[in-house]
Amino acid sequence: MPPEAEPPAAQGSPQTTASPDGAGATGAPAAGPRLVVVVVFVRDLEESAAFYCGLLRLSVVTRESTALVLSGPGGAMVLRSIGPRGEHALGAVGVQYSCWAAAGSADLRRCERYLDERDALVETNTVDGRTVVEGRDPDGLPVMVMYSPDGGDLSGEIMRRVYAW
Repeated sequence: MPPEAEPPAAQGSPQTTASPDGAGATGAPAAGPRLVVVVVFVRDLEESAAFYCGLLRLSVVTRESTALVLSGPGGAMVLRSIGPRGEHALGAVGVQYSCWAAAGSADLRRCERYLDERDALVETNTVDGRTVVEGRDPDGLPVMVMYSPDGGDLSGEIMRRVYAW
């Protein structure tokens, strides 16, 4: 295979031109793509829509026979029904968590209560002032809502969880 056709992993470690804070050579943030939407395959479209709309304060903006687009100030997601026999093995290739930032401490507590009232709350942890509420959606998929009172970066909390299993 010619070098230009090799997959990126075969060419060694990826190189960055931005500083650790994401700034480019001029000091401005390096431009790049941003996440637009997360697509989640679900067993029961209506049940999952009600769950995510209630937890994340999203609204249905597009409805098809087997899919919904949910959107709100915090982001967007597409729910696609694959029927009652659909499977998703945690640890398999694919999206493992959806992680959301709460609008404030009151919003985080609301999310925690929402999950608890549905027996969907797994745990709540606070480390270095950052709080993570973890739950499961109707299909058992992990969903995390996080809050940092100082507005700090939450990616460290995500990475601790990713490497926990």
